[in-house]
Amino acid sequence: MKHARTPWLGSLALASLVASAQTNLPAVKVAAPAYSSQHGGYLISGDFRVDPRMPSVVFPAQALVKDDILSIEPIHLQDNEYLVLQECASADCHKASLVRLWKSDDIGGDDTRRNRVWITHENKYFIWLKRLPEVSGASCGQGWLKFESNTTKCGGHFTSFQQISPPLMLIPAGDLAAFHQDDLQKAIQADPVHVAQQAHEGSTYVVTYEGGSTVRIRRMHAAHDN
Repeated sequence: MKHARTPWLGSLALASLVASAQTNLPAVKVAAPAYSSQHGGYLISGDFRVDPRMPSVVFPAQALVKDDILSIEPIHLQDNEYLVLQECASADCHKASLVRLWKSDDIGGDDTRRNRVWITHENKYFIWLKRLPEVSGASCGQGWLKFESNTTKCGGHFTSFQQISPPLMLIPAGDLAAFHQDDLQKAIQADPVHVAQQAHEGSTYVVTYEGGSTVRIRRMHAAHDN
């Protein structure tokens, strides 16, 4: 005669196996997240990386959320380079919004606020480097030495850009862009600059691009939210 199995016996046997396995587990030491430190009520993290499928794009290992502070500090940029922070502007990320950018003349100084971005909402954010045609201080084709009152001096960098564009595309706007539109068409379609090297220095992520431009990146997250 076959005896029906009692369900709780199976549960007990399973519990015994689990307990036996637990007794053999090594001691577990709880540690802070990788590449992180804590200071002033913030968890500071350098946990950023480059996706091998997109060797030009730096992104945070964990999604940025509301009230995070993103610190992006360019150490060196060439005169024709623009460091770009974009976020997805559609669910499929076929459109992106320009959050902030840095040029070579934005580097240095004692005011660190220019390098800090307050995150107002959770989203996918990504960082990349773009090269655009070099421009001089010429007055948009009117001649640098022409001092008439109607002369428009455009400066040495593009300063106006389309807010919404495809991801990994930086599209200048304004008078200087109009004057250089032929050269810009090719540059806009060109790929961003590839990452040559990446490293973690404590809680800071350091990325070096082809050509030598270097950027230090950190994320600051309120420690009480962890």
